[in-house]
Amino acid sequence: VQLQASGGGLVQPGGSLSVSCAASGKIFRLNVMGWYRQAPGKQRELVATVTSYGSTNYADSVKGRFTISRDNVKNTVYLQMSSLKPDDTAVYYCNLRVLKNVYWGQGTLVTVSS
Repeated sequence: VQLQASGGGLVQPGGSLSVSCAASGKIFRLNVMGWYRQAPGKQRELVATVTSYGSTNYADSVKGRFTISRDNVKNTVYLQMSSLKPDDTAVYYCNLRVLKNVYWGQGTLVTVSS
């Protein structure tokens, strides 16, 4: 299983940005896809997850600003980010959990700065 993230970049505070991540390989249909992030000098933290059935979970810090979604046919997870803050600056990693297996994408940098 491989995860390929795309998107990210530089955005001004208050702006919007989206990232996506496509999973390839043999993937059991029941799984959880999500996004984590790691800011400089900090531990990796959960941003949001979405199950195969569409149930979502968000970190308190992004609730109301970020939206996670997925396309089960394309095995792709999306993260739409709005009202971005400098504290959202981090490398964003996509994540796939299938049964007891966990897979990570390569990370994509999101920088929120004026």
